[in-house]
Amino acid sequence: MRTKLVVFDIDGTLVDSRATIVACAREAFAAAGLPAPDPEAIRRIVGLSLPEAMRVLLGRDDFETAQRIAGHYREAFLARRQRPDHEEPLFPGAREILETLDARGVLLGVATGKAMRGLLSVLERHGLERRFVTLQTADHHPSKPHPSMLLAAMAETGAEPADTVFVGDTTFDVEMARAAKVTPVGVRWGNHRPEELAMAGAAHLLDGFAQLAALVPA
Repeated sequence: MRTKLVVFDIDGTLVDSRATIVACAREAFAAAGLPAPDPEAIRRIVGLSLPEAMRVLLGRDDFETAQRIAGHYREAFLARRQRPDHEEPLFPGAREILETLDARGVLLGVATGKAMRGLLSVLERHGLERRFVTLQTADHHPSKPHPSMLLAAMAETGAEPADTVFVGDTTFDVEMARAAKVTPVGVRWGNHRPEELAMAGAAHLLDGFAQLAALVPA
């Protein structure tokens, strides 16, 4: 069966935002008067919705404090985005694979732990606003790995699980794809280790986006 819909995660999959996320999280905890988390711990929570990510980093079920830290994170991110040296580049081959799949008539979507405002900013920065037909974000859905984002993407595009692929870099992504019964594809350059993605159930692990083109034939 031909693939009809390919949905991508953003942070760690299409866009290299690791430095920004680590810096903003550490600034957010400092602003809240709390010890800054280790960078590796921050990378572990990429993909979760912001309040849930801050709760995990906090290490306790303190919703009020997690929300306060999330607010500081937003402030840090907005300030960093205005800096002239701010950069969150696309990973090599990302633009090309989107162009290739689009030319083949494959529908493209996004499912991300970002809020819609942040996602639209990233897409505009890279000139990708018109590339995707469905955008699913954490401010409209439960946090990954809940399948809500992918279920909504399929409902919007008329795709079925059997002809849908989700590409991501974390175990949250793989678990979400499996919960939605779509094909989970992991990337080796993201925030979680490839062996973790394989253990979570990734059907394929990409060394580069050219391999995705082979998985989704014309």
